[in-house]
Amino acid sequence: GDRCHTFGSRPFSDPRLVVHARPGQAAMAAVLRPAMAAQRCMVGGACRRAFAAAAVKPQRFGIYRYDPDKMGKPFMQEYTIDLKTCGPMILDALIKIKDEVDPTLTFRRSCREGICGSCAMNINGKNGLACLLYIEPSAKAIEIQPLPHSYVVKDLVPDLTNFYNQYKSIEPWLKRKDVKKKGDKEYFQSREDRAKLDGMYECILCACCMTSCPSYWWNPEYYLGPAVLLQAYRWIADSRDQYTEERLAWVNDTMKLYRCHGIMNCTNCCPKGLDPAKAIVHLKEQVAETYKDGWKNMMTEQISQNKGRESGMMYM
Repeated sequence: GDRCHTFGSRPFSDPRLVVHARPGQAAMAAVLRPAMAAQRCMVGGACRRAFAAAAVKPQRFGIYRYDPDKMGKPFMQEYTIDLKTCGPMILDALIKIKDEVDPTLTFRRSCREGICGSCAMNINGKNGLACLLYIEPSAKAIEIQPLPHSYVVKDLVPDLTNFYNQYKSIEPWLKRKDVKKKGDKEYFQSREDRAKLDGMYECILCACCMTSCPSYWWNPEYYLGPAVLLQAYRWIADSRDQYTEERLAWVNDTMKLYRCHGIMNCTNCCPKGLDPAKAIVHLKEQVAETYKDGWKNMMTEQISQNKGRESGMMYM
């Protein structure tokens, strides 16, 4: 049967969707079925089977190139690929170019199924994962660049050191004041408390949201950014963590938290469909509801325990 999908729908050949027609309607249904199937394919934008293999003309790709060893300026290099011999995803095209056309092309990739976040890059002006984005045949070249406003190591490989250090600075692990002895039972939580973590723990730290945020472009050394704040709130919302107030006091800062102006770029480009902007709103609300005058001293104490924690670029 036809395996075309719209977003989130079942295949059209699914027997659960078959409507048993009267004998007089069978002929009419047979005539209308192909047209209806085609119309359903267009609901999501384009039929998923109309990917690379259906293209007749070769596809051009304009790819950002930069080699630090040559000390030259970055430039866009164009490659032409026969899509009939290529997989359907952007990552398939990159691998084909590297394997068969230009072995000097450099990019990150690993799982190929949207879990590791390695292949995050800017494709036709929008951040995303190359392994999850289909090649959409076009007369224009498909432009592929590294994540915007990031230092480039080589070609499509961005330097994410600052991002990872900022993630480390929020101490993304369970912190307890009464630690159980080794071998004791785990820390339990109710189903309701566990449900509060949905939409946060799924973050794969690909940095798509971070590098799409203008506030992070301008203040990457101070503003923690959408992904890091999402993960900060993930531990603040966790009922098993006992350092909620300390975490709130530490993140309650003009630059760390309040550089977010809610323009929603982060939510718009998240390849996992998460909503970092919503988590930041909840984080600000919880700070406003629970703020105490003693937080400044508490924050000072937290900083004194690790002075390098304050800035991602200076984290020790």
